[in-house]
Amino acid sequence: MVPETVCGVPTRHEGDPDRVAVLLPGAAYVPARPLLHFARAVLAHHGWTVQEVWWEPPAGGALAEREAWVVERAREAVEAESAGQVLLVGKSLGTLAAPFAAERGLPAIWLTPLLTMESVSRALRRSEAPTLLVGGAADKSWDGAVARGLGHPYLEVPDADHGMEIFGDPVASAQVLTDVTEAMHRFVAGLRA
Repeated sequence: MVPETVCGVPTRHEGDPDRVAVLLPGAAYVPARPLLHFARAVLAHHGWTVQEVWWEPPAGGALAEREAWVVERAREAVEAESAGQVLLVGKSLGTLAAPFAAERGLPAIWLTPLLTMESVSRALRRSEAPTLLVGGAADKSWDGAVARGLGHPYLEVPDADHGMEIFGDPVASAQVLTDVTEAMHRFVAGLRA
């Protein structure tokens, strides 16, 4: 179940009730962190309702259990909506919902997708819905060759790590955030066409 507020701040941001974006965080990357914060801002700018999912993933466990847990959280969040159009935005661990998105034909923005995991890359290969991939060349979970071969638009940032930051360079990291936000803005604008 998604809490209505976290630290007194709403987790749902109302816009068009027929277009809802569900934000799936990472293991330690909550919806208030920059990439997801600006994803929400872009979606709100384009009139979408945004539902943030806040979670505390189970510690340990087999990879298949973690994947099933993420898919179930995504399924619960999507099935709680009655909108005609649902978009998923996932960061890292949240990208384990890619098989669910492919199964349901949901458009998605995957931030630092776990492309080195076969279940994620296989799901992205079969997904026909509009999908944006964002990753950094210095991220061990990103595979640029896989990203280029999937047929989806992508943004690959040289030297960016799994947090989409440039180690030791906060100014360059802020520019990366700008570039990612611009890519999300263009992608979401294209969904209206």
